[in-house]
Amino acid sequence: METVAPFKEVIDEIKESGAEAFKFCYQCGKCDSLCPWNRVRTFSMRKQIREATFGLTEIETEEIWRCTTCGRCQQQCPRDVKQIQNMIGLRRFATGYGVFPEAVKPIRAASSGLTSDGNPFGEDRGKRADWAEGLGVKTFTEGMEILYFPGCYLSYDSRLKKVAVATAKILKKAGVDFGILGSKENCCGESIRKTGNEELFKRMAKENIKTWIENGVKKIVVNSPHCYHTFKNEYPEFNVNFEVIHISQYISVLINEGRLQVSKEYGKKVTYHDPCYLGRHNDIYDQPREILNKIPGLEMNEMVENRENSLCCGMGGGRIWIETIKSDRFANLRLEQATEVGAEVLVTSCPYCITNFEDSRLVMNYDDVIQVKDITEILQEVI
Repeated sequence: METVAPFKEVIDEIKESGAEAFKFCYQCGKCDSLCPWNRVRTFSMRKQIREATFGLTEIETEEIWRCTTCGRCQQQCPRDVKQIQNMIGLRRFATGYGVFPEAVKPIRAASSGLTSDGNPFGEDRGKRADWAEGLGVKTFTEGMEILYFPGCYLSYDSRLKKVAVATAKILKKAGVDFGILGSKENCCGESIRKTGNEELFKRMAKENIKTWIENGVKKIVVNSPHCYHTFKNEYPEFNVNFEVIHISQYISVLINEGRLQVSKEYGKKVTYHDPCYLGRHNDIYDQPREILNKIPGLEMNEMVENRENSLCCGMGGGRIWIETIKSDRFANLRLEQATEVGAEVLVTSCPYCITNFEDSRLVMNYDDVIQVKDITEILQEVI
């Protein structure tokens, strides 16, 4: 293996940032046993950490791009190794030198779209609020109760627009005074930061923050756990602190306060998938289940891997932009787990998870076996 000459710089940077994996890892291998990649192929996080210690990481392979940042290994590491920060640090090094293995080159297209149009699809910024046509959704103005931030997927993807519509209808039904900023919004920047492009992330973040301050935003409701995590835990790096709420948390509050009434039955068997960035990264497990358990007729069955042990869908860590071959898809395993507990509907609360599960339904010919729904889509049917 070739030693990368300037690699010591990135190792030193990671150490100085407080991620002292190189100092503390004693190669127990627990990260490898927990990593979802080892359910579908051979991958060693331990090997990545060891090689990085000595500056031997080969940045021209896909290996440093495999980590989905799901958090399983970091959560259970007996030495508190910061695997996620280390992998992002290595990607930052590779990105800085313009090194992109063939499999991850679609990241460049996402970067281009973010730079020019504020979204990774390269779609027209002026069409960001088209999903809300005919719904009576207002433009956010200072003094409104909340800013609703649907995010890129819910604004542009034909499947996920349904989630934005369901969310808006729920908020209107509950009498919430809310608005959107449409073309003034940027991507939250989470996925591009995970690919190592720190400069572009900072640009996205600063533009969003400036827009929110100028418009008097104080409270933000989001659908994506990735937006939630970024706004709540990473934007404070820029010396701001907005109140950020995930839609599952907000709906739970609306129901408990009596502002939202569940009036219909949902006579189906369902199971709930915990998204990594809602569950492991932010400890939000109860509110989605509380909502589902309050719906009459709904039968809730847990999959074998749930809550903090939830199986990653595979699209975090910037892999939303990287094509994953059928045999390597964790989402296929998750659909099998859902059908094993008799679920007719797999419910989740993350656009990445929905996108991945819908793709897996297609390739597995599961169209007539199980449906995939966001929690807002379920609730919209019963209020």
